[in-house]
Amino acid sequence: MQKIWKYWLVNPVICSTMLFSGAAAFAGETPATTEINETSKIANADLATQQEVMSQVTSVSQFSDVQPTDWAFQALQSLVERYGCIAGYPNGTYRGNRALTRYEFAAGLNACLDRVNELIATATAELVTKEDLATLQKLQEEFSAELATLRGRVDALEARTSELEANQFSTTTKLQGQVVSVISDVLSGDRVNNADIVDTNTTLGVRARLELVSSFTGQDTLFTRIEANNITSPDINTPEGNLFFASAAPSTNAAIGTLWYGFPLGKNTQAKLIAVGGAADDLTSTVNIFDGDGAFGALTTFGTRNPIYGQIGGTGLGVTHQFSDKLALSLGYLSGTANNPSPQNGLFDGAYGALAQLTVRPSARTSVGLTYINSYRQPLATGSNAATTFQGLDERFSSNSYGLQASIGLSEKLVLGGWAGYTNSRILTGDRGDVDIWNYAVTLGFPDLGKKGNLAGIIAGMEPKVTSSSVAGLDRDRDTSYHVEAFYQYKVSDNITITPGIIWLTSPDHNDNNDDVVIGALRTTFSF
Repeated sequence: MQKIWKYWLVNPVICSTMLFSGAAAFAGETPATTEINETSKIANADLATQQEVMSQVTSVSQFSDVQPTDWAFQALQSLVERYGCIAGYPNGTYRGNRALTRYEFAAGLNACLDRVNELIATATAELVTKEDLATLQKLQEEFSAELATLRGRVDALEARTSELEANQFSTTTKLQGQVVSVISDVLSGDRVNNADIVDTNTTLGVRARLELVSSFTGQDTLFTRIEANNITSPDINTPEGNLFFASAAPSTNAAIGTLWYGFPLGKNTQAKLIAVGGAADDLTSTVNIFDGDGAFGALTTFGTRNPIYGQIGGTGLGVTHQFSDKLALSLGYLSGTANNPSPQNGLFDGAYGALAQLTVRPSARTSVGLTYINSYRQPLATGSNAATTFQGLDERFSSNSYGLQASIGLSEKLVLGGWAGYTNSRILTGDRGDVDIWNYAVTLGFPDLGKKGNLAGIIAGMEPKVTSSSVAGLDRDRDTSYHVEAFYQYKVSDNITITPGIIWLTSPDHNDNNDDVVIGALRTTFSF
């Protein structure tokens, strides 16, 4: 027995698998990487549970990697056949060349002492000699500090586990939240479309979101967002320059803003069923580093994504198939009137948008999106009055839109991007006719400017403009206005980001008779 303990002290390999009453401590894991808290828990596990994981070894010959020529063979044989103190890995190996910590050794020693006590209690004391007991006592004294520490850690771990189990939110759901606070004002500009800009006071609005992200299989996602939003865009008598995070119906009442369930359809295909609040970015990539859903990135709707994406939203489904790391196809259908059973509404008879996009990623820094959207009764979200509304006309119109988006990382600190969009809208009743609408933009992004996590951006382009019209009462936009936007997103901490920005509109509403308008905004985003 002394030889056995000497062998343990010289080469503590055996102890890592002397699991005794803790025989399953390292089952299914690599012991060298098992942390002390896991060792502590398992070393004190119930014997019946352990036996379910691996069987007790009754002969050293059961180890496939232990040979009679091994220098520790006799020691192992004695421990197995005399004391029954050894258990192997589920694959029948012993792994005798692995090192172990003193804590692991202490756990094994403690289990061995329990085994000796068990032998004594069951009237098999003749198997334990006085010499063995003296050696065990000496080892117990030698490792008394480790044993005490181990017991203390186990107690603390059990207490922490109980606390977590009592206070955990859910085993399947993660709760996250976000608050966007915005101060905005019209800094310059008096008259647009022969009317004074009257709402020029500084405003403060807030958008608050609570999100539940659930997974039931590890591969699916149930996303639920509860939202309240009272942010308004400055009223400058044209939809141009509107803020992306502003609400169409500002209110502090909370409601379910988004609800969808995503799941895999095979190895390379993902599907998404959207019940409420779906948008283009739920279906595909908008290929713009400034698209942060209003909380991050660009401040305006125009600067966030190609305006043609605004023609799709609501309830429906989407499917994305990844042909390879460099090529993906996204298809989606969303209805804005899906919950309305009245005539000319519903899921298929009302307003809808159908999207198809091919996204190409030639390299890690470069993405290109080719987009087609067919829509019915879905106007563009931003642009001139003529491009976004058909005032005095029948609302039954359909549109076909085509978009090209690109993002090219010239370096880690500089990203060049932009898009071009064309929309053809057709009035289907009354004074029928066609309307052609164009928009484009060029963007420059400066990631990590001044600090890791920061983002500076510049957007310059033309918001949607009616270039031709055959519809009676709807004239084309005769002039051209330009949208210039700059912002600097500063990461105060992992949870707080501040973004000051400015938006300059030349000849708003594509009308040279209008004053240039400058809008200032300061956005603060709290994430938790």
